[in-house]
Amino acid sequence: MKEIVLDTETTGLSVKEGHRVVEIGCIELDNLIPTKKIFHCFLNPGRKVSESAFKVHGYSDQFLSDKKSFNEISKDFLEFIDKKKIIIHNAEFDISHLNNELKLIGKNGINTENVVDTLKLAREKYPGSNISLDALCKRFRIDNSRREKHNALIDCELLAKVYINLLDQKEPSLNFSSQNIFDDSLKNIGKKGYSKKVISITKEEFKLHQSFIKNKMKKNYF
Repeated sequence: MKEIVLDTETTGLSVKEGHRVVEIGCIELDNLIPTKKIFHCFLNPGRKVSESAFKVHGYSDQFLSDKKSFNEISKDFLEFIDKKKIIIHNAEFDISHLNNELKLIGKNGINTENVVDTLKLAREKYPGSNISLDALCKRFRIDNSRREKHNALIDCELLAKVYINLLDQKEPSLNFSSQNIFDDSLKNIGKKGYSKKVISITKEEFKLHQSFIKNKMKKNYF
């Protein structure tokens, strides 16, 4: 199943105040494994970045001045996310800004039925706890040392790991408390794509396992 982990940065908090998107980051997952497909761009918002937003992401008006407009990248962006589930942390914020951008260029908004909000997943699992992205990284022992400031692509990399951990926590039998089995696979996301970790057993171990199962069945059923 193909999914898209998505994050944005903006000129400020409120669409009603005319704030715009300045960065979009997307990472594709295939059955929870990151593929080599990413979508990332900085955008010229056509307005000034608020002081509070600049403190969060550090993108200045000068830096953004020569970047493409949302209209120029909209076709590629929509094709990248088309017919895929979208994973976002605090989806209401990102979707409201993206749908505003789409509205401004006369296009239909993103259907929220295709969106999974990891903030809601985390709130259901850990009521009363801090469920910011940084807090969840700490909970799942995910290295977020590169996150000195908010960056859409880095945040997508971290959210991909958080999302997988949140899904694992739904099924205790799949919760490997000592080390998340997916962590190594995601360690080099954005650098080498992904790696696979294969664990092999010897013939002797296989025979011992068969013997154990056979004896267990006799004990329980005969």
